[in-house]
Amino acid sequence: MKKLIAMLLALVMVVGLVACGNNAEAPEAAPEAAPEAAPEAAPEAAPEAAPEAPASTNPDDIADEMTSADGKYQVAFITDVGQLKDKSFNQGTYDGVKLYAAANGKSYKYYQPANGNEATDDDRIDAMKLACENGAEVVVAAGFMQEGALKAAAEAYPNVNFVFIDGYPIGFDNVAGIAFQEDQSGYLAGYATVMEGYTKLGFMGGGGGTNPACQRFGYGFLQGAEAAAAELGVKVEMNYSWAYGAAFSASPELQAMATGWYTNGTEVIFCCGGSMFQSVSAAASAEDGLVVGVDVDQSFESPAVITSAMKGLADATQWAIAKHYDGAWAEIGGTSTSLGAKDNAVGLPTATWSLTGWSIADYEALFAKIAAGEVEISSELVTAPESTANVTVNYVE
Repeated sequence: MKKLIAMLLALVMVVGLVACGNNAEAPEAAPEAAPEAAPEAAPEAAPEAAPEAPASTNPDDIADEMTSADGKYQVAFITDVGQLKDKSFNQGTYDGVKLYAAANGKSYKYYQPANGNEATDDDRIDAMKLACENGAEVVVAAGFMQEGALKAAAEAYPNVNFVFIDGYPIGFDNVAGIAFQEDQSGYLAGYATVMEGYTKLGFMGGGGGTNPACQRFGYGFLQGAEAAAAELGVKVEMNYSWAYGAAFSASPELQAMATGWYTNGTEVIFCCGGSMFQSVSAAASAEDGLVVGVDVDQSFESPAVITSAMKGLADATQWAIAKHYDGAWAEIGGTSTSLGAKDNAVGLPTATWSLTGWSIADYEALFAKIAAGEVEISSELVTAPESTANVTVNYVE
């Protein structure tokens, strides 16, 4: 995985993925449990149907929907809450599905559970069952809310392997939990924002304060801001809220709240929650405010984005799917793989950020220290953080 993650991340740097296009320029490193050689994924037998789209390094060039000759789809994706094209978590993960399938002659399909943001475990189970009945050999499920459905599907379809993105072990060898050290990415974003000279910050998170990934992003952001503030000898104020983000969706209420923050002096808001970005970026554009994007390089979505706290969704998804087709599933099945700076799986998009007060060289130096474990960053799941020595937190319910 060492070379694969680094290779894929470098590739995505060039194309600037929207949903998890890792443009982060970071030292090459590798996860401990990964093989030395990057896998050359190749099926044992030619698939009955191949994607209509040509192989590409740009997921936007690959159709979201395809038609297989036999009506079977080998690689399936089950969406999290929110839209498929959310310019964030769902889209970044599905980009990985499309990229792998197109490069390896696999048919693919996405499934959105019924009832949208109000989907239940039964809705997700139905989507997974449909995927398996439609010929899925690998099912990629995004988001921690998939746990209950995955348990039912993994038991019902023991010959299908399931990739649990933002997940963890759930007691089945055919489920691989793939997690990220979002606290590291959030730390880098918070540190960079304060080093850029901003001292009036905000954090708006999705999941109502119960989503582990968003919690790590937010608390990491606070820790990074504190470290930079201490280094510069400045004081920082930070609004911190989960309000209007439970469903990870855009809403007039969320936009109004962000507008109020900007009007009252907030300079930069770290928006962490899928389609919530649309509301916050709209408020930023109207009020001359700024935004830190999440999961992927969101600079292509709004000129208000100064940088993005990214994680390698597309890269990790391709890597995990390859484990199935390379016959190496036992390396990840039934266990949890957590990817971070040492794996080049988190970072900031230095090729597209608009920062001028903090250099790429300084970023790379800090990144290297984080990758080497020389910077202490807590991954504690914190909903309502307390103020620190240099950052005053205003928790808004």
